[in-house]
Amino acid sequence: MVLKMQAFIEIGKTCITLFFFLYASWSDYKTREVSNSVWVLLAPPAFALTFAELFLFDFSSLPFFGLCFGLTSAFAIILFYAGGFGGADAKALMCLAMALPFYPSELLRPLMGEVSPIMNFFFPIAVFSNSVILAALTAIYLLFHNLLWRIKTGSQLFEGEQRKASIGKRLLVLATGYKINIKKLKEKWHIHPLEDVENAEEGEIKRKLLILPKDEERETILKRLEKAIEEGKIQEEVWATPGLPMLIFITAGLVLALVYGDIVWALIHFFIGG
Repeated sequence: MVLKMQAFIEIGKTCITLFFFLYASWSDYKTREVSNSVWVLLAPPAFALTFAELFLFDFSSLPFFGLCFGLTSAFAIILFYAGGFGGADAKALMCLAMALPFYPSELLRPLMGEVSPIMNFFFPIAVFSNSVILAALTAIYLLFHNLLWRIKTGSQLFEGEQRKASIGKRLLVLATGYKINIKKLKEKWHIHPLEDVENAEEGEIKRKLLILPKDEERETILKRLEKAIEEGKIQEEVWATPGLPMLIFITAGLVLALVYGDIVWALIHFFIGG
């Protein structure tokens, strides 16, 4: 009976968390904004259910709950101020630390066969590492996409002043963006330009690559690019990025952690033959 009650609480926590994370991901993708009310509504039941579960069934783990929340919050805040991700991503990790500080072992068993030590004590960190790997896979896809575009079209990936950009900047653009027609770029509001132009001497222009495009600058940059295209100074294909919000990867990382497990731990076991 005790185990059934604990499993019931874990079902509630997991379902509530998935519901709010899926909604927040959808909102972030559609509007690039997530209302604070999402986290305000999630945090109280998340904390209450976790506290009740540990108080009733695993009192000795309460200090680890506090440690997990404290370290996850510190990690999320540091990443936020370092520009690693947005405020919604930081709040999502903190709420996750309230709802699921540890893997819900009474409810699920990962397909990888075991619950990693990180998942046992710092489940949000395992979710985050999964999300980083998923984001990296997207980068690999874009690298191959750009390589195939280069072979198919025979066009240069970088033109003019773009060739003078550092190797690191060009690699980052290759891993986060692709070439798209300016007309399609205008139609797809969620895609942002990864290049801009500026006037140079004798009416020439300089094409420069962008690393962190800002929403508020999108229309201004598009107008400059359109003008340069109309004047025949650049081609209609320009660099752009879909800019998928990190929250989508965090949500995918959560689902993956619940169903499969900790990818980093699985990779360690694979390479060391454990």
